[in-house]
Amino acid sequence: MSKSKLEYIWLDGYAPTQNMRSKTKVVEGFSGKIEDCPIWAFDGSSTKQAEGKSSDCLLKPVAIFPDPARVNGFLVMTEVLNADGIPHESNARAKIDDDDDNDFWFGFEQEYFIMDVKTELPLGFPLGGFPGPQGLYYCSVGGRNTHGRDLVEEHADLCIEAGINFEGINQEVACGQWEFQLFAKGARKAGDELWIARYLLDRLTEDYNYYIEYHPKPIKGDWNGSGMHANFSNSTLRECGSQETYEKICEAFRPVTKEHIDVYGEHNDQRLTGLHETASIDDFSYGISDRGASIRIPIITVENGWKGYLEDRRPASNADPYKIAERIVKTVKSV
Repeated sequence: MSKSKLEYIWLDGYAPTQNMRSKTKVVEGFSGKIEDCPIWAFDGSSTKQAEGKSSDCLLKPVAIFPDPARVNGFLVMTEVLNADGIPHESNARAKIDDDDDNDFWFGFEQEYFIMDVKTELPLGFPLGGFPGPQGLYYCSVGGRNTHGRDLVEEHADLCIEAGINFEGINQEVACGQWEFQLFAKGARKAGDELWIARYLLDRLTEDYNYYIEYHPKPIKGDWNGSGMHANFSNSTLRECGSQETYEKICEAFRPVTKEHIDVYGEHNDQRLTGLHETASIDDFSYGISDRGASIRIPIITVENGWKGYLEDRRPASNADPYKIAERIVKTVKSV
């Protein structure tokens, strides 16, 4: 009977920015189904999730994907539970209120910089200086302005082979900056797939002597920061056909601006300045086709008779998609 490698992936207890952790369980005769993944344990005292005198935390499998880089391998996204089976305080996924047949749909646009381990600079940045100014890097073609395509293409292939609903890639505005897009029906599923895509990207950098920088403003000055724009809808947004309803939902975000910013990523104040296609962190705004607004109403939504989705442009590249989704769902449901 063949053996399978199950890579259990979870989020640790570091705050405000959690890190991915993982370890491998080798099992015999595995079916490939999530219900046949056993609950496992780990040392929570090594991940800021428990004390040494009572260190066991549990890993509850919640989603499974084939691991395209391993023979008989699977990637298992898990939730962290306390030893008594109650969700750990660091477990944001368990707090999402999207149990209405996955009424909420999310598309995440994950921006990031590819960094050279030796220089600790983005690809394309020379030691002791800067590349040419922004302008020609966005969606560029050719070795002069395009850096890191080999890793990006391989990552896209891995995600697609893993069964993630991977929707696209492009080089971004800054040198060495890229983006990928995902879409899922269900807030939890969207978060699961985003974390697995990040896992595959981070693991892949080990082969290239690179690392991924998720900081929202790693290069100071006249360079774009990195965000993780959240495109979202529920049945109301997809079916209402009403500008008034859209504006009412957008206005529901205004009084809870701080609550959203609190979970939209560490150091986001360095990115949300009102420049470089962002709104100021101190303001709230929305507008049709406005990439300088907090929430953009896509022109395609308007042209479709006010049926479609909204884009929250404030989340930072290092934010937790579970926390973003939980807060957006809560605000939209308040209307």
